[in-house]
Amino acid sequence: MSRFRCTLVAVVMGVLALLVSGSSATAAGPPWWEPVSPQTPDSEVDVVGEPFTGTTATGEVRGLVDAHTHMFSDEGFGGNVICGRTFSAHGIADALRDCPAHQPDGRRALIENLTNARQGGNPFASHDTVGWPTFRFWPAYDSFTHQQMYYKWVERAWRGGQRILVNDLVSNSGLCTINGVVNAPNRSSCNDMDAVRREARLTRELEAFVDAQYGGAGQGWFRIVTTPAQARSVVEQGKLAVVLGVEVSEPFGCKQTLTIPACGKAQIDRGLDELKALGVSSMFLCHKFDNALCGVRYDEGTTGVIVNLGQFLTTGTWWNPRTCRPGEVPDHTVAGGVLPKELAVAFPLAVLPVYPVGPHCNPRGLTSLGEYAVRGLVKRHMMVEVDHMSAKAAARTFSILEETSYAGALSSHSWLAEPFMQRLYSLGGFATQYGHGTTEFVADWRASKAQRDRFGVGYGFGMDMNGFGGTPPPREGAATSAAGPVVYPFRSVDGGSVLSRQRTGDRVWDVNVDGVAHYGQVPDWVEDLRIVGGQELVDDLMAGAESYLRTWERAAAN
Repeated sequence: MSRFRCTLVAVVMGVLALLVSGSSATAAGPPWWEPVSPQTPDSEVDVVGEPFTGTTATGEVRGLVDAHTHMFSDEGFGGNVICGRTFSAHGIADALRDCPAHQPDGRRALIENLTNARQGGNPFASHDTVGWPTFRFWPAYDSFTHQQMYYKWVERAWRGGQRILVNDLVSNSGLCTINGVVNAPNRSSCNDMDAVRREARLTRELEAFVDAQYGGAGQGWFRIVTTPAQARSVVEQGKLAVVLGVEVSEPFGCKQTLTIPACGKAQIDRGLDELKALGVSSMFLCHKFDNALCGVRYDEGTTGVIVNLGQFLTTGTWWNPRTCRPGEVPDHTVAGGVLPKELAVAFPLAVLPVYPVGPHCNPRGLTSLGEYAVRGLVKRHMMVEVDHMSAKAAARTFSILEETSYAGALSSHSWLAEPFMQRLYSLGGFATQYGHGTTEFVADWRASKAQRDRFGVGYGFGMDMNGFGGTPPPREGAATSAAGPVVYPFRSVDGGSVLSRQRTGDRVWDVNVDGVAHYGQVPDWVEDLRIVGGQELVDDLMAGAESYLRTWERAAAN
């Protein structure tokens, strides 16, 4: 970009800031939503205007809610699966760089190459490993192993209207084990609880890091909350309420080996008490693997094969699906028969079973220890994540919650089978949809709206960013469609701020071309949702923060 264009853009953005906010920085310093001591150089935010604050005339908060995402996945899975960090005191160049195992040209990035459709299934594909400042290959909507939640990108999402973010502390011992073989060595242990502790610590370090840029403790926009009252106060102030959740495969060490549990009730109590002390407010009892607490809802396709291998390596058993009986809720259909040859070479003793015809149901439900853990969550007023549970486990979990009239049930990223949604909403629970591409998200919103309207609940999304599920691609045919593409600059969902294309270093992202490459493009995606789904969809999303808080408040009061 020429110096003249840069100057012109700066002038235009400055004028927009004055028009939108009605004021500029005073002699005493910048306005409250901008840092007084910013890290330099750093990513741009490319938003002007004051963030909205306060409540509606009826006392309700407003704002977008992401009920499921992973800010610190780079610390999970042994520390070498997600490349790049959420922040660094040494600067953006230190934070946003590729994994050592990907150097020099990406040919050793086996998990990236197996999961990235752009690589064409070539396990030895190459990619540009330079992050800051060029970002030629990553972040991208189809790259699952590169950092998408750098803190300045999250800041842009907050400035664009988001008010609640659930940071799920995440790991998976099986994927950690696999990566420790194919991309050795791991940087950290494969113990899930160690990863939870590291990620909880780093979340608080990020809070302090942001505070330091804004003048001291409590001044920043990134606010960790442990009660619904704290969250409501933060949202009213116009800041981002960050809730801690847990999504790991072996919580409290409750794995199983050859179906034998490796934990007991005392261990579960100690684990729950530790998580409560760390500030965790919601959690999954099982994730990807059958464990000592419950069976899982299976993954499909190549991802399912990799996860199933992880189950075998950590438990000694493969998934054991059976063909569903008439009327049963299925748990996704499992791929069997052959491991990818690159994994077969690394794990020659792992012979993937041949499975019966689908649809598949997991015969493993909620164990007696799992029932004890569910009741332990209720006792501690922690919210229960029912996604990833097998249908059999979810059904029993709902029965327990119904016995106690406990509202704290969450389905945060479209993994709960539709037949259970009535039970979730009847309890007073809350659900958000996976961050799908615009067309699919709008279709799902329309299909589920009547049910939500009956229960008077808002809507939200679970981006699952840094979580190996992929983020929204560019909307196909947007430029020639009747709705048209996103036009920059555009106004935020509340109408109070103006957003331009996001720039980090030399790279500028456009949602029409790049989809949602990183978290800073969540507002751009929401604008695309508005274009296709209309203002009614945006209104439902802006009601999501209030609905999430009501579920949490009911759980806290139980």
